[in-house]
Amino acid sequence: MRETNNVTGEQLVETVVNAIHDGKGEDVRSLDLRELPQAMADHFVVCHANSHTQVKAIARKVEEKTLKELNEGPWHIEGVQNAEWILLDYTNVIVHIFYKEARPFYALEDLWADAAVEEYEQGV
Repeated sequence: MRETNNVTGEQLVETVVNAIHDGKGEDVRSLDLRELPQAMADHFVVCHANSHTQVKAIARKVEEKTLKELNEGPWHIEGVQNAEWILLDYTNVIVHIFYKEARPFYALEDLWADAAVEEYEQGV
């Protein structure tokens, strides 16, 4: 997948996770998709929030932190208007920020069950 500004997928994942924690996102996980031939990215980062307002705030924090620290902005953004599920596409890393009630319905972690998963505790 693409590497821009000499930023690796791992650096981007770390920065995204830190931004999610800054926004008080919950149940933060990254899925390493590099070994899966059907994957459209190297990594997914998935979390949820308890309100639509918080979903939007986390998305803003991710955008701000990746731009400030890595000079990287998302290639594409979806879902901001209804804030049930905001997707930030950084090409090699795709960030999924769910409203808490929507996350189990889409069950991304189950769909990509063959991926290596890392769970992040708040503040780590």
